[in-house]
Amino acid sequence: MAALAATQTSAAELQDLHLNFEPRTEDERARIANVTAPPIDFNAPQRFEDLPGGAATVRARTDADAFSQPSGNLSFEQELDFRVGNGLFRKIWVSSPASTLASDGLGPLYNARSCQRCHIKDGRGHTPSGPDDNAISMFLRVSIPGGPGHQEIEDYIATQPDPTYGSQMQDLALLGHQAEYTLDITYEDVPVTLSDGETVTLRKPTYTAADLGYGPLHPDAMLSPRVAPQMIGLGLLEAIPVEDLLANADPDDADGDGISGRPNIVWATEFDTPMMGRYGHKAGMPTIMEQSAAAFAGDIGISSPLYPASHGDCTEAQIDCVKGPHGDGDTRVFEIDQISMDLVAFYSRNLGVPARRDLDDPEVLRGKQVFHDTGCASCHTPAFVTHRMTDRPEQSFQLIWPYTDLLLHDMGEGLADNRPEGRATGREWKTPPLWGIGLTEQVSGHTQFLHDGRAQSLLEAILWHGGEAQAARDAVVAMPKPDRDALIRFLESL
Repeated sequence: MAALAATQTSAAELQDLHLNFEPRTEDERARIANVTAPPIDFNAPQRFEDLPGGAATVRARTDADAFSQPSGNLSFEQELDFRVGNGLFRKIWVSSPASTLASDGLGPLYNARSCQRCHIKDGRGHTPSGPDDNAISMFLRVSIPGGPGHQEIEDYIATQPDPTYGSQMQDLALLGHQAEYTLDITYEDVPVTLSDGETVTLRKPTYTAADLGYGPLHPDAMLSPRVAPQMIGLGLLEAIPVEDLLANADPDDADGDGISGRPNIVWATEFDTPMMGRYGHKAGMPTIMEQSAAAFAGDIGISSPLYPASHGDCTEAQIDCVKGPHGDGDTRVFEIDQISMDLVAFYSRNLGVPARRDLDDPEVLRGKQVFHDTGCASCHTPAFVTHRMTDRPEQSFQLIWPYTDLLLHDMGEGLADNRPEGRATGREWKTPPLWGIGLTEQVSGHTQFLHDGRAQSLLEAILWHGGEAQAARDAVVAMPKPDRDALIRFLESL
């Protein structure tokens, strides 16, 4: 296979192998271009803007379950699958051997005992609130430079797991085993003065893997914090045609606007070929199925057909973990089988996006114009139309409003983790979707944003933007306070 070039990647090379879809007609392409075109009138909402998930949109609940509803267009039979998948997502795994064979196999090293304990209420995770709080929805990824890489992917940055601690640091362990570390975070105050003299104090974090349980990390170990992201709309993001995503890529900044988004191209274990990454803070995973299986392995220590190691992320240096009791030594080949994985993926694919609120409010409409005029939409692409699919009608041919391009962007030194992932450099991050962001406090009980939760408000999240987003960030700092307030009101309406 010819190497997939960084600047000339095509949809023909990066096929949507995970989807069964019908090619678009020229008439459909024209209609889609029209309906997703940038707005020119900010005096009223755009047509269908109130339905960010298309026909899959759900009502905007006023309680903490706003992100836990099934897609609005599921059939009765599909809702049953959704409920069973939800049960597996919430299942508390136990150690082996146990009488509950369908639920044993935890660890021996792990970050949580269920998916739901990281993705609390299917929303965002949070940083520890203090020395007595745990890091249940946050962990450190770890890798070292080098390794075989993938010759099929040009510009792929080869890394490999830490020889002792693997690719993810686990802060919990079964009885008789030592946890790998304790997450230690310290913050430095960074004041930012806005146009009206108001000062916003940012938290600049420093992360330490303390209380190492298995000796020192490799001297070249690269650590990167991760907070669990919200779960809504994942199936709709999976259904966006790769050609539409690549159409927004401009790796050489040919148009000179300072924005040079590019796709992360990763090796898809599920299909044994390069594919475009869509999931994870650096777009390191190509499909919901692979993302889910990797989380079972790394977060909970559960084996599956895609990640068959029964000891999860334990390394050969952790001999007690590798040789410890696991849940695949009875009648099972894997600790979670493919049928259960399909149900978990179906659940994750069909968490509905809540309807917009206050989208015709004058201040929200003004904030929408500020969002576009400032250049935020250059990365946070408002709208797409999904593939017309033969076997996923709930995501098929939907006009959606996720406010992301799913591309990598250099976000500057302030947000750099200095740890590459796939083609993503240590300064690059995937543009996160913004839909549902205004419901974060209602669902998750906090307003922490960015990949590591350092931002304690939407304004702080904007002020951390650098690199390709530096000009937009500086414009927000310099603009009159009413415009800045309107921008935040618009984001809160998403």
